Amino acid sequence: MYKRKVKKKPMAEINVVPYLDVMLVLLVVFMVTAPLLMQGVKVDLPDAPSAPMDNKEEEPLIVSVKADGTYYINLGKDENKARPLSEISETVTKVLRAKPNTPVLVWGDTQVDYGVVVTLMSQLQSAGAPSVGLVTEPPKI
Repeated sequence: MYKRKVKKKPMAEINVVPYLDVMLVLLVVFMVTAPLLMQGVKVDLPDAPSAPMDNKEEEPLIVSVKADGTYYINLGKDENKARPLSEISETVTKVLRAKPNTPVLVWGDTQVDYGVVVTLMSQLQSAGAPSVGLVTEPPKI
């Protein structure tokens, strides 16, 4: 005789375990690589309440001033090499000529003289930077 075939209903559940595994691996990878993305010269930034920057499209041009008054810029292979202010001014002019919307930021150590930071900011503005931002650390609570 004929056997009746029993139709199985299709299962409508999605197995999400493999997706969770991939997500957790990506989370670990991003957690490990995120601290490595922050480059530049180590300076002791002052604490101040401030709002984060709005412009995230362009990578900022960062000029750092250490406590001893030496200048650094985050371009090229020698980011940790001190440069004279005239060379930094020329470099900023060239970068802003190519990409005029590039934000220019100053990382000034808390121990650096105020006059050194003001001189740097005026040189950056004369190099073509429409505005120069100061980078601070959020206050420690």
